[in-house]
Amino acid sequence: MRYIRPLMQVGPARPDGAVDCGPCWFTHAEVLSGDAAPYVVNAADLTDSECARFDREWDAPQIMGILNTTPDSFSDGGQYTARTNAVAHGQALIAQGAEILDIGGESTRPGAHNVNTDEEIERTEPVIRDLRAAGVTTPISIDTRKAAVAEAALDAGASIVNDVSGFTYDPDLAPLCAARGVPVCVMHAQGDPQTMQDNPTYDDVLLDVYDFLAKRIEALQAAGIDKDKIIADPGIGFGKTLDHNLALLNRISLFHSLGVPILLGASRKRFIGTLGNAPEASARAPGSVGVALVAIAQGVQIIRAHDVADHAQAIALWRASVAHR
Repeated sequence: MRYIRPLMQVGPARPDGAVDCGPCWFTHAEVLSGDAAPYVVNAADLTDSECARFDREWDAPQIMGILNTTPDSFSDGGQYTARTNAVAHGQALIAQGAEILDIGGESTRPGAHNVNTDEEIERTEPVIRDLRAAGVTTPISIDTRKAAVAEAALDAGASIVNDVSGFTYDPDLAPLCAARGVPVCVMHAQGDPQTMQDNPTYDDVLLDVYDFLAKRIEALQAAGIDKDKIIADPGIGFGKTLDHNLALLNRISLFHSLGVPILLGASRKRFIGTLGNAPEASARAPGSVGVALVAIAQGVQIIRAHDVADHAQAIALWRASVAHR
């Protein structure tokens, strides 16, 4: 199989024949395969079907603000378990520039255990309902693997379902999303949170993750979810070593070939602390922003972030810089 990774560029001097992709464009692409060395081709030499894969209709990049209503999340566990604190923090994230709120009631940090469905609903549904009652109109994503949790969240006012298991955990979740007609985010993870970091291995992490996401997108379409409602997340830190994470970031533009928007969820992850000498997760905002800008320069459309104000400032400067004539 031939994998096409667009070599993204930005700026006002856009050549004739350049192919649009997210906030960027490209004139050349890297061709990858599992059994040959990579090589570069002109965009004009791609087949019509290869060019047709790329998503062009997205106002990007956008920030997805993280709101964990959990006691044990790796970065901010326990800070927003109180309903009023969670609602206030959600409103603050929107004021800082979040264009989507991602609300989760089950920690998926390495080593985390499964949370009872009723408890997960109790942590998330009232917060979503209170945000809507307070006049929040920003899209809200429910970060869950469970259909019952997603259904309660959608009934309360959520409008997106974000599943870290890639819709492999609960067979009822994809049909629910199809019936409700809501956008979904499908993420790659190797193993479950309790064991995923024990010894993650791949033949080729980039191509293995791509193949997983391609198959899950096909499965979601078969379940009745329109492709234009699907977002893909390569799952940085979910069953990956530091080298795996860097390999994905280095060539993350490959995932544009899936034909759906790409979400990056690297905020405050352990590898940022390792490389950036920041043992405390709360001190990893600068590294998180740096990683986000690398991804944005490759056309990634959605950045999932804890430190929304820092990301919003960086993205505003990035936009202004690449658009300046």
